[in-house]
Amino acid sequence: MTVIEQSYSSRIVTLRLGILAAGLFVVGTNAFVIAGLLGRIADGLHTTEARVGYSITLYSLIVAVASPIVSIVFASMDRTRLMAGGLAVIAIGTAITAIAPSLAVFELGRVLAAFGGAALVPAATAAAPTLLPPDQRGRALAIAALGFTLATALGSPVGTALAAGGDWRLPLGALAVLGAVVAVVLAVVVRGVPVGPVIGVRERLGALRGRAIVLTLVAVLVLTTAFNVVYIFSAPVTAKATAGSSGLLAILLLLYGVGGIIGTNLSGRLTDRLGSRTVVAIGLSGEAVVLAILPLVEGSYATLAVGFVLWGVLAFGVVVPVQHRLVGIEPKVAGIALSWYSTAMYVGIALAPILGAAVLGGFGSLPGASAVPLVGAALAVIALALFLLGFVRSRQVTAGEKRKPSHDLHTEV
Repeated sequence: MTVIEQSYSSRIVTLRLGILAAGLFVVGTNAFVIAGLLGRIADGLHTTEARVGYSITLYSLIVAVASPIVSIVFASMDRTRLMAGGLAVIAIGTAITAIAPSLAVFELGRVLAAFGGAALVPAATAAAPTLLPPDQRGRALAIAALGFTLATALGSPVGTALAAGGDWRLPLGALAVLGAVVAVVLAVVVRGVPVGPVIGVRERLGALRGRAIVLTLVAVLVLTTAFNVVYIFSAPVTAKATAGSSGLLAILLLLYGVGGIIGTNLSGRLTDRLGSRTVVAIGLSGEAVVLAILPLVEGSYATLAVGFVLWGVLAFGVVVPVQHRLVGIEPKVAGIALSWYSTAMYVGIALAPILGAAVLGGFGSLPGASAVPLVGAALAVIALALFLLGFVRSRQVTAGEKRKPSHDLHTEV
């Protein structure tokens, strides 16, 4: 292959990964944009913010439960058709929410969009590492994960801004159009993704018998809750510094998103060089420290701005290495493991609003808003402990076996 051919091939692969990232951006924005539109949607549908807020939990739980089911039912389906079809369903569901005349129709659209997300997320996450050689899996996962990062950094703030200049239906309508466009582009450009062997229900459930996989998935659930419990309630957490200004809060969230983009980009290369264990240990321990400090500086906007950037770098810096770990534990069931990853992630998203609302009621001598980051920090530490426990078994040796050389331990995924 000539240099020109190699360059062309590399660009095509990057384009395909970018399209997968765009699809995940649609899913992620669909999950988070509602949080910034709660009041407007509640007024428009003549209901309460709490009822509309439940749609976040509803959406996340459906994606969590349906992802492994969709992976089983459509195991032999062409990956391109599955992903494009999932995006089309998301677009239709989001369009329904945008024109919903009542809360019932709004929730129907959310449910439909959630099923589309259940089809797309595990398929796209599993497809990404197949587009590059094994030694570049981290880079492939990082590009795909950038979609979720951008959803947090740009999707939710831009959606909120569009609603501020018009109606809450506008950002949802725009998201539906974007989903439809990406579905068509994906169907045309992302072709030849390997399907892999058809795996039965028992084998899929059997993947959960692996101790390392289960511990990693539980760690995903906990770390996702840790992030979302602070992100979703960032308004009360930062209220002393922002004085309730949505504009100042938007800037903080944008800074967080910028940090997330940096963290996602760095984590792919670092994971390929250092391994997932080291990168996750740095990321989660750092995130715990940053979150623990937030209540101490909650009155200083400038300090919070720096903290939000660091938080974004560290929080999103663990996504790729965790996925990398799941892919490497048992490569033959990598697709299954990543579908369970999607389930764990969305369960964490669903639990965060419930936990955060409970903490806001007060925590010991601290007001609820100050306690929220501390709960997030504690959850990050727990997630790190669970993740590292997943390596214990792989390092044990039976009697008569020689211990692995130290350099081998560093190469474990």
